[in-house]
Formats: sequence, C-alpha cells, structure tokens
Amino acid sequence: MDIQDKANVSMESPGSAEEVLVTSTLSAVLAIMFLLGMAGNLYVLVITMLSHTPVGSMCVHVVNLALADLLYLSTIPFVVSTYLARDWYFGDIGCRLLLSMDLFTMHASIYTLTAMSLERYQVIVQPLKARISRCYRKLTSLTIWLISLLLTLPMMCMMRLQDSQYGSGKKICFPTWTPESFRHYLTVLFFTSILGPGLIIVYLYSCLARAYWMSGQELRRSRRKLNQCVMLRIFAIIIVYWACFVPFWAWQLAKSYQYELLGLATSAQIYLNFGVTCLTYANSCVNPLLYTLLTRNYREHVTKRMREANTDVQRKTLGR
Repeated sequence: MDIQDKANVSMESPGSAEEVLVTSTLSAVLAIMFLLGMAGNLYVLVITMLSHTPVGSMCVHVVNLALADLLYLSTIPFVVSTYLARDWYFGDIGCRLLLSMDLFTMHASIYTLTAMSLERYQVIVQPLKARISRCYRKLTSLTIWLISLLLTLPMMCMMRLQDSQYGSGKKICFPTWTPESFRHYLTVLFFTSILGPGLIIVYLYSCLARAYWMSGQELRRSRRKLNQCVMLRIFAIIIVYWACFVPFWAWQLAKSYQYELLGLATSAQIYLNFGVTCLTYANSCVNPLLYTLLTRNYREHVTKRMREANTDVQRKTLGR
C-alpha cells in the first residue's frame, strides 16, 4: 500500500483554491464516514457480545470483523488532521503504527472471511468435520491476527519521520526502502490480501455451489433456504471487500510498475488517490449492515436446526 501518498498527499495539492476545495471535501467525507462507521460497528459489536441467542462460531467471526473495521476507522482523525495541517504531529511511533493499521486490519478482515467461508464449506460438504471447539475458534482468531501483524511488520520497521520539503519545521512519514524493494513488498501484499485469499474463497464457493446442486433434494427446504441465506450473506461481505479494495490495489500497483505510462496530471493523480482511499473506508461503513443481516440469518439457521433436532428426539422417544 502506498503509505507515502497517504501521508503527504495534502502537501502535493494541485493549487491554492483547488487545494482548499479538495482537502475540505475529503476531510468532510472522511469525517462522515468515521461517525457512521464507528457507530455502526460499535452497535454490531455490542449487540453480538450481549446477544443471548446462540450464534456459534459466527459470533467470533463477526466480532473479529467489527474490531478490524473499528481499528481501521480509528485512523481517520489522524489522516484528516494531516490533510488539513500539512504536518505530522503524532511522532515516530504514531507514524509507524497509524500508517500501517490499514495493512493490518485489511489482512485480518480477509483472513476472517476466508475462515468463515471454510467453515461454511465444512458444514455443507463435510458435516461430520464441522464440529469445532471454542478453544479451536479462539486459536484460529489469534492466528489470523498474528499473521496479519507479521505481514505488517516490514512497513512498521521501514517507516521514518523526516523533515518535509513542503514547509519549514514540518514533518512527514516516509518509507526508507528503495523503490524496487517497496514495489516488491506491495506485490507480496497484493497476493496475501487479495489474490491468494480470493482464489481460496472462489474455490470454496464453487464447491459449495456444486454441493447444493447435488444434494438439494436431500435437505429440507426450510433448512436449505436458511443455509443459503447465511452463505450468501458471507459472500456479499466478500464481494463488497473486493469492490472497495481491488481499485485501491490496482491504482497502487499501476503507479509502482507503470508510473510513466499512466500519463495522468498531478491533480488527476491526487483526485484518484483520494477516491480510492475513500472507497476503502467506505467498506467499513457498509459492513455493519451486512454483519447485522448475517447474524440475523445465522440465528434463524441455528434456531431452526435446534428445533429440528428436538423434534427428531421427541419422535424417537414417542416411537419407543
């Protein structure tokens, strides 16, 4: 991810009047996203944690996703203040942590979504292996966050707080590695956050689609419908993630590999960078609605399954 652009984009604005308009508009949009996204994800987090309805492992996954969104949205005030002041006030540690948070939360989100997809695959295709202990779920969540942190560590280590060339006494966060090394790192991150998980998820959902097609007659219609609702809600969250982050990565990789061939004016590049940045934050604003729908469908699925199990037990008891 091009952290350099994110840190100093407000210092490369196209012109005085245009600069004020662009910076003010971006700051206002990000402020609105911050308020809506924080409120929505906090609501999801509180409702999920306090719910007395059993939601199994889905509760763990939704909590992880909401936490990732909250952490990502928490960087907005720092980004906005940097845009407006054209300076970095949060020190070297803040430079390393805050400007690496998007990488950290992005990987945590997509790996959690991959784990959710794998669990749906096991429930439908391998039901005998679908019983997972609570300890295993916690260990999976911990592993996801640790892997996300490890992939972010290079960015944290290579960021430095330096004097800015755009004003006396002003500071800027800047990566210290060479352009070639930075390009290679971006490529690795694209594979770990988009391409790799994407291929796994596409494979799992293709297997799920085939399983539904093959066993549709064997499942009860009501249970099959609820299973499909849960699966489609998860897939909707994944699609929204790709829709918000793929344009960002396409822009970053295009700048890294074909910068001279883009042929875009400086102002156009700034607008495009602002647009894809807002798009990534928009993902965290839309997600709470999808999380709420997902947990609602999953509760219906669990409740229905428990009722069917109780009915079967009663039938066997009466049969005796």
